[in-house]
Amino acid sequence: MSSYQFWPAPAKLNLFLQITGQRDDGYHNLQTVFQFLDVADRLRLVVRDDGKIMRKTDNEGIKAEDDLVVKAAKALQIATGTDKGADIYLQKILPMGGGVGGGSSDAATTLMVLNHMWGTELNLEALAEIGLSLGADVPVFIHGHAAFAQGVGEKVEEISPEEAWYLVVHPEVHVSTSELFNNSQLTRDCPAIRICDLQIGTANEERVFDELGNVFEPVVAEQYPEIAEVIQFLRKYSNARLTGTGACVFATFGNKEAAQDVLAKLPDYWAAFVAKGLNRSPLQVKLAAVENDQKEN
Repeated sequence: MSSYQFWPAPAKLNLFLQITGQRDDGYHNLQTVFQFLDVADRLRLVVRDDGKIMRKTDNEGIKAEDDLVVKAAKALQIATGTDKGADIYLQKILPMGGGVGGGSSDAATTLMVLNHMWGTELNLEALAEIGLSLGADVPVFIHGHAAFAQGVGEKVEEISPEEAWYLVVHPEVHVSTSELFNNSQLTRDCPAIRICDLQIGTANEERVFDELGNVFEPVVAEQYPEIAEVIQFLRKYSNARLTGTGACVFATFGNKEAAQDVLAKLPDYWAAFVAKGLNRSPLQVKLAAVENDQKEN
């Protein structure tokens, strides 16, 4: 496997997000649907023989020891006992703190690719367990398929919602996730749903996602008027929802051209991109292609 390949760490959207209760340990039980996007950060990983984990690119003010890619590599070392190390190069494309999973996806890509490059050969369940210790969203990126997720994100069932086109807008504000979870106005008692309630594969699935919504959205919209403005603007053209705990807002469209038309109408001070929804992670696609090439050669 070439050390000079770039590996995708794709974005995700929460097509809906609810909290069904709070656990004794303080964590919240969630229900959500994750879907990947065809927009991604890019990582290059080079194997070292001295066991050192070296981050070779800055990550917008995050110290190396706090960076999830470094933590992921070290966690894999500890779990497997390997004497291998890595140089890690990260090109950030996804907005930080946007609710599109950039850091979690970077960590998952690091775990998946180094597991292959180091020859440690952990299975997906073991990698997902390591990933959960790094962040609730990491296991979904490791399993690599659109999913209905529950618990703190560790209970994952694969699903295949429509692969729609999305316009994703990031108003340049930082949302504090910890403050949101501590907000007294946050709804924490949504009735639990079953996977069949989502009506995946029917004409009703988008309506169901929109009705379920995102429990963080009203709290975020009240605290961050810039985000409320984005939501109101996009809802003139399509269903629009917050993803994760924000700050990104996405609107759903039936085709790329429709999404691009609305993109052209956005104010210049909003960062935005158009992306295709993907039910299979592009990381999994690339890893499978590399493995096939290795078997043939």
